[in-house]
Amino acid sequence: MIEFESVAHAEAALNRSLGPMELKWFEWTADVSDFHLYLVNFVFLLIIFTVAPFPSFFLDVYEIKCFEKYRIQPGVHNTKSAAFKCYKDTMKLFFFVMLPLVVFSYSVFKMLGLSAGIPLPSLQTAILQLVTYFIVEDYTNYWIHRWLHSEWGYNNIHRVHHEFAAPLSYGFAYSHVAEMLLLGIPTFLGPAICPCHVITLYFWIALRQLEATDIHSGYDFPFSLTKLIPLYGGAEYHDYHHYIGAKTQSNFASVFTYCDWLYGTDKVSPEVGKVRTDVLQETAGGRVNVLYDKHAVFC
Repeated sequence: MIEFESVAHAEAALNRSLGPMELKWFEWTADVSDFHLYLVNFVFLLIIFTVAPFPSFFLDVYEIKCFEKYRIQPGVHNTKSAAFKCYKDTMKLFFFVMLPLVVFSYSVFKMLGLSAGIPLPSLQTAILQLVTYFIVEDYTNYWIHRWLHSEWGYNNIHRVHHEFAAPLSYGFAYSHVAEMLLLGIPTFLGPAICPCHVITLYFWIALRQLEATDIHSGYDFPFSLTKLIPLYGGAEYHDYHHYIGAKTQSNFASVFTYCDWLYGTDKVSPEVGKVRTDVLQETAGGRVNVLYDKHAVFC
């Protein structure tokens, strides 16, 4: 809900003219409550989860040959039924777990300082906050993910996410309900510590989901973010983590690799690059579908 009665009132209170984006935001949201603006985050989550994974899903399940050279595990492909299972099960968790959490968390974030009106944050402020959120998410996610690879954590919770030894784009959020709750903490810890405008929160949720889609795509393209952003793990880095499976004690990073480097759990070339060679040897006889992690449980 906009706290100013009119544009003139807002400009008088701020002692400046509103910018073009602020005028549009005022126009669009003048009659919308802050609560409903906050709920838009859930809508973005559903849209991104439905749309963003589709390109790599299409290349994967239909085995588009001209893109096979970019496949991290060449010849290893998932099925449409596997993708549908991921989508269906994750959507259930979104509606029955995430939606209630979003609804009940609104009051907490509002109390902590979430804003939804005028003024809008500057570009510099928004970027600084987003960088902070990525750093906070990375560090806390690293330790939770590392614990999930303990014997108890893996066998009781994390093994669901590792059902696919070859990552599947629609599988980025496919997990046990406990894991979705646990890994939701790093995502929302940054905005809780450093409150922002709801627009910045939109961008944060969108960027985090797009990044998760990318690292589970199963493809390493020439234009991948690993070529553009220093310390970004990317699909190949995370693919190694899935390929090794339950026994892996490396490549826990969700976005950037600095925690793996700091704590000695990073596996880089030639270990990561060796996955492609190993898979080519394993699939020399023809097409292979890897539906389940071959190291599914601790022994």
